[in-house]
Amino acid sequence: MRPVWNYKCRIFQILNPSENLASDKSIVSFKGRVIFKQYIPKTRTCFGIKIFKLCSLTGYMYDMKVYMGKDRQHTAQHVTATHATVTDLMKKEGRGHKLYMDNFFSSPKLFDVLAKKQIYCCGTVRWNRRGMPQDLAPKASKLKWGDIRIRTRADLTAILWRDKRDICMLTNIHGVPAEGNFSSEEGKAMELQIVMDYNHHMGYVDKCDRMAVR
Repeated sequence: MRPVWNYKCRIFQILNPSENLASDKSIVSFKGRVIFKQYIPKTRTCFGIKIFKLCSLTGYMYDMKVYMGKDRQHTAQHVTATHATVTDLMKKEGRGHKLYMDNFFSSPKLFDVLAKKQIYCCGTVRWNRRGMPQDLAPKASKLKWGDIRIRTRADLTAILWRDKRDICMLTNIHGVPAEGNFSSEEGKAMELQIVMDYNHHMGYVDKCDRMAVR
């Protein structure tokens, strides 16, 4: 199967990627017996094979990688498995591409590495990732609905925003938003532009999945 898989990936990579890309995981339903089959609760397909995809606005998939457990070779080099997955998917891209990802992948170190290739990123992030400012921890910030806290380092911006829950984001694509409380007249938190962009672009992989099952 490996030669067939590699051939299909090379065919997908013939087209030049669009400016905005999204990386996310998908589950392909599979009931056979393989050691890397995954169980992910709260999804339509609980059992299957996890695949990491790189997709564009049209739902076109430029590259994909099967999750087969942690990459011990990369982790021995002090690079996390998720970090290695994204850099592998983006190995042929660069010079102005914008990549959106969720908190499964995002980290300050990954964003810095991709920025050296002129690949700029945006995504939700876990506040306890290595390199994240500790004073952005939700328990330490105690934000009210609509509050925004900002921390910057060079071109990298970390944002903690309180909507129905605390949302932590990392970006080197967007400008630095204002800090403070931003709520509508009804008292609801006003959605940030970075959040709207993230929600829009992260739908690429879902679109790819819908096209695949037609």
